[in-house]
Amino acid sequence: MFLEQLPQQLVNGIILGSIYALLALGYTMVYGIIKLINFAHGDIYMLGAFIGYYAISTLHMNFWLALIVTMIATAFIGMVIEFLAYRPLRHSTRIAALITAIGVSFLLEYGMVFFVGANTRSFPQAIDIVSYKLGPVTVTNIQLLILLVSLILMVALQLIVQKTKMGKAMRAVSVDSDAAELMGINVNSTISFTFALGSALAGAAGVLIGLYYNSIEPLMGMTPGIKAFVAAVLGGIGIIPGAALGGFVIGILETLSISVNLSSYRDAIVYAVLIIILLVRPAGILGKNVKEKV
Repeated sequence: MFLEQLPQQLVNGIILGSIYALLALGYTMVYGIIKLINFAHGDIYMLGAFIGYYAISTLHMNFWLALIVTMIATAFIGMVIEFLAYRPLRHSTRIAALITAIGVSFLLEYGMVFFVGANTRSFPQAIDIVSYKLGPVTVTNIQLLILLVSLILMVALQLIVQKTKMGKAMRAVSVDSDAAELMGINVNSTISFTFALGSALAGAAGVLIGLYYNSIEPLMGMTPGIKAFVAAVLGGIGIIPGAALGGFVIGILETLSISVNLSSYRDAIVYAVLIIILLVRPAGILGKNVKEKV
């Protein structure tokens, strides 16, 4: 029975993993730049889902326009959070910044509960579902869309980091921010851009997951946010390809645990695998193979 389900579960895991990968990229970029674990990142994903919800249901945008608007809006929100919450604490202790990140997370979650209520909402079905039978595997156009958009965004991010002037500035700041500033790089702008980039990816992930699961609620970012952090650590925190790889690994592990009737323990299995890998490779899967942190 398990072997019969294996191809389907692998496909489902890759789709789910692409969402975790988009989220993990935001964690890993921010950590690579300022060594901060931004625990509010999962709630940017939640805000993205709600912005997409209102863009489609209230403003009657099509899916693609709603996705672009959401990415722009969440990028702006990410920059505002960095400016108001993290920038004043940049030279404080790590624990102060970490506590602030947790505080921002709760503020976003329960701020949304206050404004929109705690009830689960049905995400508008902006795209008609079409199923395709490929041998033992059944995929929908929604799943293919999620995978395609995720891969395009990941490749675009890698190109921005490796090929653009701002990407070079990001890599310079990640190595030594003081030296980068002496060389004429605007460190504040570079860090704000990093937050904007990561938040835009999280916003896109929120819209995609809303379309996939057809439900959103204000606390939906907590568990995926933590799993995305696990994915970033698993692949190698601070390393972009590692974060993407970690996301896919977590997604596949989660769906495989469901297929062997361990759905109640899927989170525990994910964290157990993380512990095992970190015992063997403390730097993560790609931690020693990639020199660049961003």
